[in-house]
Amino acid sequence: MGEESIRVLVVEDDPMVQEINKQFIERVPGFCVVGMAANGADGVRMVQELAPDLVIMDIFMPIQDGVKALTELRAAGQDVDVIVVTAAKDKATIQAMLRGGAMDYIIKPFAFDRMKKSLENYREFLHKLEQAGTASQDEVDQLVFRGASERDEEQERPTPASNKPGPLPKGLHAVTLEQIIRQLDGEEQALSAEDVAERVGIARVTARRYLDYLEKTGVVRIDVSYGGVGRPTNRYVRVDEPKAGGGRRS
Repeated sequence: MGEESIRVLVVEDDPMVQEINKQFIERVPGFCVVGMAANGADGVRMVQELAPDLVIMDIFMPIQDGVKALTELRAAGQDVDVIVVTAAKDKATIQAMLRGGAMDYIIKPFAFDRMKKSLENYREFLHKLEQAGTASQDEVDQLVFRGASERDEEQERPTPASNKPGPLPKGLHAVTLEQIIRQLDGEEQALSAEDVAERVGIARVTARRYLDYLEKTGVVRIDVSYGGVGRPTNRYVRVDEPKAGGGRRS
């Protein structure tokens, strides 16, 4: 493909999401959107007509869904690469798309950085495959396990907010931790574990595990609330971070 742009077809039924996907894709250097389809049947037809390098595929669509569209593409011998972008979270659908050869699976709603990472990974994947010669086992591992290795690196990486080195405790994930910290950063009032669980979309017991970890590492402190009847409630508030030069975060 050389220096040519990677040609992308977006298959998505929601016009607003179509446009968001298009804007996200074209913000990444080296990618251009060559067409947009509103259902799986049109997507299959446009793959045959436009011969894109990559398809961004939704699952829930009228006429033909993404699972059936990918199955039809493979049955027709179309080896176009696919990245799934969908609200579908059930494991059967995820497994079906990955078995159909999907390169990545992005769950809505998602941030631009997640799409950017996926497209950059895909571009690097193409670049490595275009190089002549044979591949070593290490190079094959990088191609096959690139997603898993990045997730491992993400969990090993210190979060910017906590600035704590080393891996997180087993069962804690860096992305969820950062979401919780952002919720606390955006509030002047202390939040309970139930408040955090509701805002982030996790179980209360899970939120408490993250908050306990943040308290132990000095990222948050506990304010005990004795208001009302019953047991006191632990509420969590963000600890100010020192600024460069010895000041405090306001």
